[in-house]
Amino acid sequence: MKNFSNAAFSPEVIGIMTSALEGAVASLPEPVHASHVNALAESILRTAGAGERNVADLQQIALMELQLLPRD
Repeated sequence: MKNFSNAAFSPEVIGIMTSALEGAVASLPEPVHASHVNALAESILRTAGAGERNVADLQQIALMELQLLPRD
């Protein structure tokens, strides 16, 4: 995971990001790989850090970025 040690979020935003991550992970087919969860989390952290606060938008952006990742 990338370094997000300087990121600071309010409890409300953490709740929003958690909901977005849970929703994104739930939409993936089984088995869900840890690398996919990490990629989703990084996207959500980055997008929330840029100011996005809508759960659905955070989730959709993360899933779209996951689709763009190179396949192993």
